[in-house]
Amino acid sequence: MYEDGNLMDNRNIICVTNRSLCKGDFFERIEKIASSGVKAIILREKDLSESEYSDLAKKFVELCEKRKVEAVLHTYVDAAIELGVKSIHLPLPVFKDLSSEKKGFFSKVGVSCHSVEDALEAEKLGASYITFGHVFATDCKKGLLPRGLDALKNVCRAVKIPVYAIGGIDEKNAASAIGSGAFGVCIMSGFMKCADPGKLVEKLKAGAEND
Repeated sequence: MYEDGNLMDNRNIICVTNRSLCKGDFFERIEKIASSGVKAIILREKDLSESEYSDLAKKFVELCEKRKVEAVLHTYVDAAIELGVKSIHLPLPVFKDLSSEKKGFFSKVGVSCHSVEDALEAEKLGASYITFGHVFATDCKKGLLPRGLDALKNVCRAVKIPVYAIGGIDEKNAASAIGSGAFGVCIMSGFMKCADPGKLVEKLKAGAEND
């Protein structure tokens, strides 16, 4: 288990984007989220082609750099390399097929995992951190049973790298994910839909403190 995973602060909170859930202008929301104090924002827009994604990512990266928040690209390795972005998040199959040369470009690689076996493999292959989910029920995975806190706890115990819980995370249950050993949480719907990203961050931190 990653031993530093028992406190909630800004370094434990990652936003994951989804344009289809976004209320209002996407880039205006990204700027608000980047100003909210989150550790990083993962640009996860899997419906786009790589060229479309790259075009979106250019402005995204500029906004993140302006607000001094970590910009993490998703899936499209070549686009990230072309844009000079050193942080990327990958599905495990993509990470497994990544060449040593391309892997060496990145300073941080996150990997999506769904089991202890996935987590151990990602760690062995050199992942910087993993996400595990979906932990709670979520509209993004309608009809699929959540994996739950016990499964999260087992994954956190199995690896030494940071584990971020994902799936149905909100201010009411984030503390229980941290309490189960997660280093932090990834949130999509909450950040895409909330009225004030800064207030959401404060609620997440307050919920952990009061747990």
